[in-house]
Amino acid sequence: MEITEMRVRLTMTDPVLGMAPQDAKLYETYIASKSPDAETIEEEIERVGAADVAQKGMTVFPRTKDGRPMVYDYQIRGFFKDAMGMLKRVPGSKTSEGAKAHKKIVDGLIFIKDRENPFEFSGEIGTCQRPLRASTPQGEQVAIAASESIPEGSTLTFTIWLLDPKLAPIVRECLDYGRLRGICQWRNSGKGRFTWEELK
Repeated sequence: MEITEMRVRLTMTDPVLGMAPQDAKLYETYIASKSPDAETIEEEIERVGAADVAQKGMTVFPRTKDGRPMVYDYQIRGFFKDAMGMLKRVPGSKTSEGAKAHKKIVDGLIFIKDRENPFEFSGEIGTCQRPLRASTPQGEQVAIAASESIPEGSTLTFTIWLLDPKLAPIVRECLDYGRLRGICQWRNSGKGRFTWEELK
């Protein structure tokens, strides 16, 4: 079986927000339901433990063993699922023509080589707070959400493995879409938007 390899670098044009719940019990439940490798649940919970962050409801970045914020491979694949789901609604797009069952395509044919993919950036990790509004039977409810924030200009470099080389144009189209709708938390507001380049 031949694998087509694409090495790409994303450069954030907007701050990118952490997606992992800081609360270990909540995160344990999440990982148990979403992680493709159940044996790593304890490891992932340990990597999220940002003990210096006081706010219990905050979402954070997992950390590499040397403390760098990162995203896991399946979080990047989640971006591709989201992007393909939107782009297949665009008539004439490469995705609409070649990725009808987009979730199965990402699950079975598109992989990220490294499990851990750290950000490169200078400066401090900040905090993004925003209101969450919901209409309930009791009326409008507002809560405050908070997330760790890595500044614009940071980069994320990773390698994509494709089991079908015909998917390369679709993957590139999804990465182009990243300048409109980003990666990680609260991307519908513009957080995590990026430009990208293919590395040789």
